Amino acid sequence: MIFRSLLFRYLVKGNTMLLLPTLAVGIGLYVLTDLFERLDHFMEANAGIGLVATYFLYKLPLVISQILPVIFLLSAVIQLCIMARSREMIALQAGGISLATPACILIICGLAWSAVQLGFSEVLGVMGERESNRIWQEEIRKRDLSSAVFENIWFADGQWMVSLGTLRPDNSGENFTAYEITDDRLELRRIVSARRYQGRVSRWELFDVKEMEPSAYRSTKSPSLVLPLNQDPATFRMFYKSSKPQQLPLWQLGRTIKRLSASGSNVESLKTTWHTKLAYAASLVIMALIAVALVSWTDNIYLATPLALVCTFLYYAV
Repeated sequence: MIFRSLLFRYLVKGNTMLLLPTLAVGIGLYVLTDLFERLDHFMEANAGIGLVATYFLYKLPLVISQILPVIFLLSAVIQLCIMARSREMIALQAGGISLATPACILIICGLAWSAVQLGFSEVLGVMGERESNRIWQEEIRKRDLSSAVFENIWFADGQWMVSLGTLRPDNSGENFTAYEITDDRLELRRIVSARRYQGRVSRWELFDVKEMEPSAYRSTKSPSLVLPLNQDPATFRMFYKSSKPQQLPLWQLGRTIKRLSASGSNVESLKTTWHTKLAYAASLVIMALIAVALVSWTDNIYLATPLALVCTFLYYAV
């Protein structure tokens, strides 16, 4: 089997030994670039070295997940070029081993690093980005996200179309309006408005309520009313609090898509983000194929490496 072969162990070890120092250089360049871009904000906030180091430490898993495809491509190209330069590729061909065998091994390496990238991106990266974003907003930019109030939220729940004027952190708010439509969705059956509300799953409590039935020309008022809406208001807070959908883990983003889709929201952009997360992890396999294609065309390391960088620029541009 290919997994037990000496060539497999040799290529995997060589790829890892090249990838790790290349990854360290990439992380250093990324952090330095980000540091100089944000230096003015750090100085304005009088941020100490410890706070800045903590910010970048939390951001590190996301940085690794973002640059890993590029690093893997460069390490694979350099490894194959070194093997070609030292005549190892010729020795393999003389022994009846074609270029397809190293290509398959690199694809297996790409699959393994894809799992690593997905883990950094969807587990450590999500938690780290959330905490680094909190440090940036609250400690550096001096913004209190915990007390943020969101406005003008709409959703559908069964026969109800609901508008929330405001939504506070405790899932309460003001200016609640719900429109109940008939089963055939052609007529308006009832309009329920409330000055205040408290949202919970399957139990939305309304206060200072006014109900109108257009077909009967009737209007009634009551101090309180409970509507059995299934929508969880925390879902909207979770979505709006994240400045980017990428801040949600893959599985949590999938659940959010289902909930928002059931409520009638447009989730096409979120679906695109969900598929992009998987595609980005799978891109490491594509990088392995690109590396083999480049080295089969030219084994000059000084030409193949810049071409690999051009391919990565085109990949991120598209």
